[in-house]
Amino acid sequence: MSDALFQPIRLGRHSLSHRVAMAPLTRSRAGQPGNVPTPMNVEYYRQRTGAALIVTEATQISQQGQGYAWTPGIHSPAQIEGWRSVSEAVHAEGGKIFLQLWHVGRVSHPVFQPGGGLPVAPTAMPVPGKTFIVDDNGNGAWADVPVPRELTLEGIAQIVQDFRIAARNAMESGMDGVEIHAGNGYLIDQFINSNSNRRTDAYGGSIENRTRLLFEVVAAVSDEVGAVNVGVRLTPMGRFMGMGDDTPEATFGHIAERLNDWNLAYLHLVEPAIVGTVKDEKHDPRWDAIIKLMRRQFKGVLMLAGGYTLESATHAIESGRADLIAFGRPFIANPDLPTRLRDALPLNEADPGTFFGGGAEGYVDYPAFVPLQD
Repeated sequence: MSDALFQPIRLGRHSLSHRVAMAPLTRSRAGQPGNVPTPMNVEYYRQRTGAALIVTEATQISQQGQGYAWTPGIHSPAQIEGWRSVSEAVHAEGGKIFLQLWHVGRVSHPVFQPGGGLPVAPTAMPVPGKTFIVDDNGNGAWADVPVPRELTLEGIAQIVQDFRIAARNAMESGMDGVEIHAGNGYLIDQFINSNSNRRTDAYGGSIENRTRLLFEVVAAVSDEVGAVNVGVRLTPMGRFMGMGDDTPEATFGHIAERLNDWNLAYLHLVEPAIVGTVKDEKHDPRWDAIIKLMRRQFKGVLMLAGGYTLESATHAIESGRADLIAFGRPFIANPDLPTRLRDALPLNEADPGTFFGGGAEGYVDYPAFVPLQD
């Protein structure tokens, strides 16, 4: 097997020793009350510092931005301190870590919203999905997402400011950078895609208008912490939570081209292998052409994620399809994944029953590889 995955690369202001990144993975284990990272979360990330780059689980930029139970935030002093413990542990092991900034938009529930209000969205329309709340007995339970309320212009401006402040908080907590979550059916993605954006003002209609929020957030975050410390995650052709666009080639080609206006650390694209937590057998065949288009259009470092194996990741690097590969589920069960890939060692299987919520089981108890002794 080629060693293409294990060649060094420059990413923003950082030199990475190889090209196996850890993708953002929601695990719903933030400490309560307050959605604060705990010592168990610190240990989880510390175990995975063999990754060339860790991108943290999605982290809400505000109370309004939360959509699932037990997910961490980066908008309170306690959360900043909790993430500081994570970044210090990762750095002590020689690792690099970016914090993913998240606003779920319409994929939420009144139990998470300030004052019990409705979630926000570009357009007030039904949402084809469920979210994960805490039931009356304190257990996790799936709940229907209500029809959200349409954001006002003032509300949009506040969200841009919330992204700015969250990026500042992340860097204050010791992170090496931030990733703007603009995919997977969450708020920025809801504005980008014509399926979920029916606005008739400056944030709807044309491609320029539907991508306006993304670029305002990129500009604000880059101004606050430096574009060299900023990545962006997109899911072209993604279908999760009702996403879809009438002109995806034009929309995402425009985004890739415009992102060159900033000297970003990287662009992170998700292949259409997974919808939510299940394999997508019906992904749009135009994806391959779109990723190749975006690869040509975007001049910086490109990271890909989505169901990669050692073989497919190696081929993606060798062929020039990507510069970095982010692995998700394999990192859940294999804290030492880069070593296992490099040495072609067997992989542990992840237990889906422990993906979301719970304690140490299925979180910090997966073993590293121990060779047999002679």
